Amino acid sequence: MKAAIDRLVKIPKVPPNGLVIFAGEHDETGETIALVFEPPEPIKVFFYRTDKFFHTEFLEDMIAENDVYGLIVIERDEATIGLLKGNAIRVLDEVEGYIPGKHSRGGWSQRRYERIIEELTRDFFKSVGEKATNHFLPLLQDGKLKGVIIGGPGYTKLDFVKGDFLDYRLKRLVLPKTIDVSDQGEPGLKELVMRAEDMIKQHIYIRTQKALEEFNYHLAKDDGLAIYGEKEVIDALNLGAVKHIIITEDHPKFEEIVKLAEKKGAEVYVLTDEVPDYMWIKKTFNGLVGVLRYQIY
Repeated sequence: MKAAIDRLVKIPKVPPNGLVIFAGEHDETGETIALVFEPPEPIKVFFYRTDKFFHTEFLEDMIAENDVYGLIVIERDEATIGLLKGNAIRVLDEVEGYIPGKHSRGGWSQRRYERIIEELTRDFFKSVGEKATNHFLPLLQDGKLKGVIIGGPGYTKLDFVKGDFLDYRLKRLVLPKTIDVSDQGEPGLKELVMRAEDMIKQHIYIRTQKALEEFNYHLAKDDGLAIYGEKEVIDALNLGAVKHIIITEDHPKFEEIVKLAEKKGAEVYVLTDEVPDYMWIKKTFNGLVGVLRYQIY
């Protein structure tokens, strides 16, 4: 504790992304260990724990390199740019333009008006492409970006994909199937990801959502396969009866329960506060639920 405090007093203010402190003594040599650093991404959780080892689980998602997808939902004059990382979807940018509807007058003025609309649409697509490139290219260069998923209503998304609006390096990563999406903003990004399930079915976000859906299904059906309550979940884990658990990142016995689940062959899905169901699982079930392989009660 003293080693950590000695270093903290030398830091004038907390860095933009927060602060991580690991301090203790080496088990064998007794040597003091004190690590103080700013993480690569903002920290959204306060966590203090005295233990025999350093807890790094909250930092692991920041350095995962092969589970990140760029997301674009685009219409003729509106677009949302986002990111699928870990089990969270994040809105990075929302872009709006003004493109008037079709002109009703005929003759030369109508053709001229259509050319103007076409130019405005192309300018808007170019703006979206530049913003998406600025967000996604650094992730590609860091080796983290696995693909780009594009969706939207009608043929607009196809026109965007076919045009040269994204950096050629990102265009290579665009998934082959464009997705029909009816909304913008975060709801649109979520719809995009879930409709792209067949292309990214092994992604942790998809698997977490499926695990939540399965728990909700058995809970509503009341068939004895949905389980909650810390004692009940631990007892079921010890019996080897648990198919998977869903646990919030700040559950009091997080490390203990996760280790037990892994030992007993149960899949583990961790909910961060960026996941919509996080608060529901935390408040209603004290942050821990599961699905059984078979009934035990």
